[in-house]
Amino acid sequence: MSLEALNAELINCRRCPRLVDWREEVATKKRAAFHDWDYWGRPVPGFGDPRARLLLVGLAPAAHGANRTGRMFTGDRSGDWLYRALWKAGYANQASSTDRGHGLELTDCYVTASVRCAPPANRPSSDEKANCSHWLAAELRLLTRVEVIVALGQIGYVELLRQLGPAVPRPRPKFAHLAEVVVPAGPRVIASYHPSQQNTFTGRLTEEMFDAVFLLVNDLLKSK
Repeated sequence: MSLEALNAELINCRRCPRLVDWREEVATKKRAAFHDWDYWGRPVPGFGDPRARLLLVGLAPAAHGANRTGRMFTGDRSGDWLYRALWKAGYANQASSTDRGHGLELTDCYVTASVRCAPPANRPSSDEKANCSHWLAAELRLLTRVEVIVALGQIGYVELLRQLGPAVPRPRPKFAHLAEVVVPAGPRVIASYHPSQQNTFTGRLTEEMFDAVFLLVNDLLKSK
């Protein structure tokens, strides 16, 4: 299966009734600021360079972000932080992305998430995370050139290490900003605080801290 075929299958998924109901309710009622938008309202596929050496794994689409635009980390504050950082690090051709037609292109980088539908309160259940896990597993198989994976937030980090399986050192390293996990014969994993407003507005994650993640990525890729 190609990434294109995988994504074509993914966007038709209706496996989690609660998430289906929520994503479609949000897409129908909309937010006042986006009342003229035709919301995506479906599972959101990964986005980027299929030959990427860098993979980013987030939590889930935002209700009025990627659930509206149909592209991961597009149209919300988290995406503003992410794509600005990727642009500064040389992985994006522009510093922002407001919709799928905004011209953003990624080079040597692919962006995805552990859950593909917007969850109520940004909190998917354990069953919903389990239901979605095979999409990330398939991407990891298809993105054959990945050398470094950045996990954005603890949920993405835990799911990613679970997917990487028995090769991950035991006990599994705890999540912490800039924590690194070396997977024998596999990718290097870097943990980062998620660029959510909860973290950026409180100062838990600063722009300097976030840029440091991608400076580390660049150093690792240059050393290979």
